[in-house]
Amino acid sequence: MIDITLPDGSVRQFEAGASGYDVAASISEGLARNALGVRVNGEVRDLARPITENAKVEILTWNDPAGKATFWHSSAHLLAEALEALYPGVKLGIGPAIENGFYYDIDLGEGRTISTDDFPKIEQKMVELARKKSQYVRREVPKDEAIAYFEEKGDPYKLDLLQNLEDGQITFYTQGDFTDLCRGPHLPDTSSIKAVKLMNVAGAYWRGDEKNKQLTRIYGITFPKAKELAEYLEKLEEAKRRDHRKLGKELELFAFSEKVGAGLPLWLPKGTALRERLEQFMRKAQVKAGYLPVVTPHIGSKELYVTSGHYEKYGADSFQPIKTPNPGEEFFLKPMNCPHHCEIYKTKPRSYRDLPLRLAEFGTVYRYEQSGELHGLTRVRGFTQDDAHIFCRPDQVKEEFTKVIDLVLYVFRALGFEDYTAQISLRDPENKAKYIGTDENWALAETAIQEAAAEKGLPTVTELGEAAFYGPKLDFMVRDALGRKWQLGTIQVDYNLPERFELEYVAPDNSRQRPVMLHRAPFGSLERFVAVLIEHCAGNFPLWLSPEQFAVLPISEKYQDYAQQVYDRLIQAELRGSMDNRDEKIGRKIRDAEIAKIPYMLIVGEKEQENGIVSVRKHGEGDVGSIPIDAFVRSFQGQVADMMEGKVVA
Repeated sequence: MIDITLPDGSVRQFEAGASGYDVAASISEGLARNALGVRVNGEVRDLARPITENAKVEILTWNDPAGKATFWHSSAHLLAEALEALYPGVKLGIGPAIENGFYYDIDLGEGRTISTDDFPKIEQKMVELARKKSQYVRREVPKDEAIAYFEEKGDPYKLDLLQNLEDGQITFYTQGDFTDLCRGPHLPDTSSIKAVKLMNVAGAYWRGDEKNKQLTRIYGITFPKAKELAEYLEKLEEAKRRDHRKLGKELELFAFSEKVGAGLPLWLPKGTALRERLEQFMRKAQVKAGYLPVVTPHIGSKELYVTSGHYEKYGADSFQPIKTPNPGEEFFLKPMNCPHHCEIYKTKPRSYRDLPLRLAEFGTVYRYEQSGELHGLTRVRGFTQDDAHIFCRPDQVKEEFTKVIDLVLYVFRALGFEDYTAQISLRDPENKAKYIGTDENWALAETAIQEAAAEKGLPTVTELGEAAFYGPKLDFMVRDALGRKWQLGTIQVDYNLPERFELEYVAPDNSRQRPVMLHRAPFGSLERFVAVLIEHCAGNFPLWLSPEQFAVLPISEKYQDYAQQVYDRLIQAELRGSMDNRDEKIGRKIRDAEIAKIPYMLIVGEKEQENGIVSVRKHGEGDVGSIPIDAFVRSFQGQVADMMEGKVVA
């Protein structure tokens, strides 16, 4: 008998050789029916594989990321089977699961192509094959047999893959008439694949090397229910409507110019107002938290980045050096703010009493991205970070981490991000040699991060081996309104730069010690943060952040004087907005204000002028009644205050 430990800590006994399906069936009939795979001692496996020793076991369903990955990996094999049936002689590359769905790289041979027009017949074939309920059968294969199989089949890409595999590590998976080289895992059979949609076709070089042949990559996604596919496709349409590039243009927030250069955004007046509001929001919070503002140049000498290590790591892929008339003198566009802050730390001797020292800067940095990787504001070549570096003693790391967590959560509340997870990245305990710093400092920092996250009640996941070589870190992974995951906000411990820059402080015993350096950026980059925010709220920004919070709409020209009085009162109260004096009907003015996503429309006509009131329309909701102007101002300011304090979701 073997002991099987379940996720809740309970232990059940089974005969050696029991499968994941047996374990699932012992828990409930429903779980066994919905099981897609099994995790055994951390390894994801086929549900049918025997378990031969004591193990920790978790049954995977569609609700688990690893369950979805198994489902989509099996769907990639189903796609390959359909392609072999429809395009005899097709050569197959690789077909992995990806974050949403799967792809398969194929070589159709000379003179044959696949376009989106071909997708319906391929989808139909996949559904037809899935209904056969073919089992996915795993078989270990000797290397010589595997080579012989693909030589006979004439599949050069599989033979290329086999070159790097050791004998005894090779497995085939077969479903129906299709066999593939694959390590798995896979579904029990094809019957659970109910809904199929091929999404896109593109070119991809074999093994990602442009020297190799370009293959055809077909992307697809599948679901266990047709309803789930329909919901997914609707979500994609909503994502198109929310695309920050589209809304950024419509709302006149930012633009790009070929003459200025690819990946270099131009912030328009409304976008600049939004950006500056974010900066003011963060600056105010940072002052309260004890940060000192600094400003550093947009360039730095080559020697600075040689010292920091950035030149060695990024120099070849950076913007080329700026040369001066002085021979040998070179400067680089600033790729990071941290080296400059280290030099600020060194401007005078530091005592343990001076720590923590918190230096903050909205610093613009420049990194060369390949043109094919540029994407709106999310991947640019020039961007501004809400960068801060905290220099502290080892015993202060936990307290500083806790304070940064508070700051990040304050940002999330004010901007309406409610669904997030904190990922704690620790070093690999089996390979400590690749990390800089003492075991004592690493243990102190890792414990501090874990305790700070626990005390703040953060939902966390811990990843061993994901720490940077210079220290552990905590990343905030946020899900937006469409369920997409973004990394927003990071805190990193750094033992490397204090060593490289020979930073010191005088300890109580008069010895000279290295400070610990914490990197911190709640926004990350303003460009990327704004892009995520636009798509999260579909351009309907939180009231306190909206570039244009109100529009005064006079019904006709004869009420413009009163409209001006209303406008002046709102501006006096430090609200941001405009007055629409165009010779247009009020319906047109309202429609234009709705399209511009202005939160409040204040309509003024004869009744409003006589009674000293405004008729209020709220974006997306319509008429909310009439109210004296001062009462509107108080209500508005109260809403903003509640948002900033997290009393209501932004």
